[in-house]
Amino acid sequence: MKFGIDRLLEEPSLRRELQGRRVALLAHPASVTADLTHSLDALAGAGVNLTAAFGPQHGLRGDKQDNMVESPTFNDPIHGIPVFSLYGEVRRPTDEMMQPFDVLLVDLQDLGCRIYTFITTLRYVLEAAAKHGKSVWVLDRPNPAGRPIEGLRLRAGWESFVGAGPLPMRHGLTLGELAHWFVRTLKLNVDYRVIEMHGWQPAAAPGYGWPLGERTWVNPSPNAPNLWMARAYAGTVMLEGTTLSEGRGTTRPLELFGAPDIDANKVLTEMRALAPQWLQGCRLRPCWFEPTFHKHVGKLCSGLQIHVEDPSYHHEAFRPWRLQTLAFKALRRLQPEYPLWRDFHYEYEKDRLAIDIINGSPLLREWVDDAQSTPADLDALTAPDETSWSEEREAFLVYR
Repeated sequence: MKFGIDRLLEEPSLRRELQGRRVALLAHPASVTADLTHSLDALAGAGVNLTAAFGPQHGLRGDKQDNMVESPTFNDPIHGIPVFSLYGEVRRPTDEMMQPFDVLLVDLQDLGCRIYTFITTLRYVLEAAAKHGKSVWVLDRPNPAGRPIEGLRLRAGWESFVGAGPLPMRHGLTLGELAHWFVRTLKLNVDYRVIEMHGWQPAAAPGYGWPLGERTWVNPSPNAPNLWMARAYAGTVMLEGTTLSEGRGTTRPLELFGAPDIDANKVLTEMRALAPQWLQGCRLRPCWFEPTFHKHVGKLCSGLQIHVEDPSYHHEAFRPWRLQTLAFKALRRLQPEYPLWRDFHYEYEKDRLAIDIINGSPLLREWVDDAQSTPADLDALTAPDETSWSEEREAFLVYR
């Protein structure tokens, strides 16, 4: 198959439309061609008139390990162009940043989860382009989580840098399809186009969204090391709003969770008793791990690892958002006073709990903390959101 960047480089008719125009690139470490050349270098080598570049969270080339660590603006030492940071002093492009180019190429590998900040950055650059009369081309890439939909939709008033709009946690669109959705729903008057992929088959095994065995995985952010993390991420990302470790500081971040003061075997037993149907499609393995940095650094944690890499994996049955929610519920039932919710400044939000910012409302946290609530109650709350999104996104599906 071919990604958008590959088509742009291989098809002279596409590049011809960039002749005589100043071009900028929004990219990150996973913005590479089929032969693993970074898109900035490949475009320069193809004769594209690059006059600026932009880096999202974690940087253009990949310079920041943790969340909420800002990147500076700098001059690229190889190409001699300014590289503007969209995760530093600002997150929206300034008027000054929009001046050096006519066309912005967006080549970002997404993970298919609402909270991944590249989605919000896409929205911000589309809005800035509409304001300044610039063009935006989205060089499309696969959604490695595929087409399944899961989770509550973000509620009005809960927009943030990890919540660009009323999407469910697991939205099932590519970045190019999301661009269509943003332009339509925000009523943006912007000159934009999507350079579509050729040959993407999101329902095909064994990748179910990622062309496994055909394209090399490159981390789009430091703690996104493989396809298995991408599959679990729509659930495990919620751990960022808790006191439980999400495995940062281990070799399998966001595929496992735990803490020194829980009994993972008891948590798993309680999960199976509460909602065994939410554990389908994967395997859960009790494990021990010791983070070398981040939460519980240097402490032995009892935890569970989510395995979605072996033949037992079932793409349509796997529901990572419900699985992780169920773990929270099980722990709350076993240890009602456990200090589960982490209270700290999260992605520039200072007056709301991180777990609520992540979920786009307090609804999930309230369900976990309500001693009387059942899995059926959460299903009843979530199913209408999933159905409405499934119907809404139909108009924006490019790959069928």
